[in-house]
Amino acid sequence: MNSSDIKSRIKMILDAEAAAIDAIKVDETYEKALDILQNTPGKIITTGMGKAGFIAHKFAAILSSTASPAFFIHPSEAAHGDLGMVAPGDCIVAFSTSGKTREVLEFIELSRHVEAGKVIGITSHPDSGLRDLADVIIDMGVIKEPCPLGLTPSASMAVMSAVSDALALVLMERKGVTRHEYGLRHHGGYLGKQARTDNIE
Repeated sequence: MNSSDIKSRIKMILDAEAAAIDAIKVDETYEKALDILQNTPGKIITTGMGKAGFIAHKFAAILSSTASPAFFIHPSEAAHGDLGMVAPGDCIVAFSTSGKTREVLEFIELSRHVEAGKVIGITSHPDSGLRDLADVIIDMGVIKEPCPLGLTPSASMAVMSAVSDALALVLMERKGVTRHEYGLRHHGGYLGKQARTDNIE
């Protein structure tokens, strides 16, 4: 593959991921999900396996830094005791492109036994088992991966990340989070310094 081919291929991948994000259908399910996140009486718990788990972990981190306490539970670890972190009234946000991942579905099913609250599912496949278990489904749409094998979920993860970012930032806005409140939770590094100043340089 020569230099020209490499540049062309990289541009194609970037365009494919941008197109997948642009194709996201924004409907009333986003408002329903935001209502659940804002009004949940307990904690916000995120979960997901593999690459979706990384997005779920990132979502919990962004929520926590923007005044919505959240944490990630690995669905496999839930089967070995971490389910005990779930309490009545907690909201669960489950990330799964296929919506068929056994560990994720099992985690949601078992969370009902400890009286967890609402479940928000973020998924793509129309025959997803997650759709049957969640109270609200945010549909990622049918996504074509730019991977040469059609397997690596790069576009799916781009969509999943964008959806979760949108939820976190709109939730932050709905809650009226101020710069001061942000700085109290994210006091270190460049962002922490900026949050404590009146003007961003």
